[in-house]
Amino acid sequence: MAIRTIFLRPEKGRAIPVLLAGSVIWGLFWWPLKAFDAAGIHSGFVQVFAYSLSALVLLPFVWRRLSVWRTQSGLLLLIALLGGWANASFATSLAEGSVVRVMLLFYLAPVWTIIAARIFLGEAFTRLRLFALMLALAGLFATLGGPAVFAAPLSAIDLLALSSGLAFALNNVAIRAGHGLPELIRALAVFAGCAVISLGFMLCNPQPFPALTALHVWGLVAIGLLWILPGTLATFYGVARLDAGRAAILLLTELVVGVFSAMLIGAEQLSLQEAIGGGLILSAAVLEARSESPVKEHAV
Repeated sequence: MAIRTIFLRPEKGRAIPVLLAGSVIWGLFWWPLKAFDAAGIHSGFVQVFAYSLSALVLLPFVWRRLSVWRTQSGLLLLIALLGGWANASFATSLAEGSVVRVMLLFYLAPVWTIIAARIFLGEAFTRLRLFALMLALAGLFATLGGPAVFAAPLSAIDLLALSSGLAFALNNVAIRAGHGLPELIRALAVFAGCAVISLGFMLCNPQPFPALTALHVWGLVAIGLLWILPGTLATFYGVARLDAGRAAILLLTELVVGVFSAMLIGAEQLSLQEAIGGGLILSAAVLEARSESPVKEHAV
């Protein structure tokens, strides 16, 4: 049945494995970041190099469509700022914090999407969405330590991870609110924004400029052209060609891959509270994806 569906609807059939591949790439993104960090190369430098290189590769293709993006320069600037912050803060928190914890905090993005869509797009709260919101907030409470969350302020990495999910959600709302932009143009805007913001992160870090070997340079080129560029384009391709709910559920592969790879490869541990919080957040994300489906619901 699945093979028949792929042949009958080839574009959608391709979109599913492409989106899954992109999610796996992003779920493992922590791995090279940790490796570079262990080699004394700050994640800010890695991102400036890799995202700038990816942007330069796309620039000739985007420049041909100058008439398309010049008329939406304001929206592109907003996408660059929000998408750039989402990517830069996410990568920085992955490199410097616990991968499991960062992934769980980032995947509160559906909560911020629900709220932002209500405020900026006027989308109604449905019962399903309100339930998802409550589940996600309960998951956040559990992930941050339950009642202990009030005993001490959140760490800088926690705040960075939360802000990355918030920026990601706001960026999605900005794209939905504006006119449809080609994937390459949106990708270039995000790459450029991430490079600029990562430069700010790098300049704020007291770590000295790294002494690069040829192996380091080739590794930086690889993370830009073989990780960031295909991962971003695969995600954009899949999301643009699938129903919003189905795409959102498939994107959760990133969370699963990230958490389990960090435990298996990175020797990280998942505490009971984090497991409970992660389960609640994952459930909330699935419910939010379900609310994006064509099934009609009564607004609250």
